[in-house]
Amino acid sequence: MRYYVYILECADETLYTGIATDIERRVEEHNGSEKGAKYTRARRPVTLVYSEVFPDRGSASRREYEIKKKMNRTQKLQLIGR
Repeated sequence: MRYYVYILECADETLYTGIATDIERRVEEHNGSEKGAKYTRARRPVTLVYSEVFPDRGSASRREYEIKKKMNRTQKLQLIGR
């Protein structure tokens, strides 16, 4: 199974980082269901702006942590090419 680490841009231009096995389904959940993260439910619509693929949950989780906790906004914007 493949895992994705992704970054969403919210309607208020903030960035949200997450992990999923089905990235298209997860983005739909963020945009239109109660399964979306509490953070994104208040900032809809969201747009997928970046993703990376990993072979296992552990490596994806480490990368998610790296992006969420160790990168500032400027670094995240550089990562997504802005």
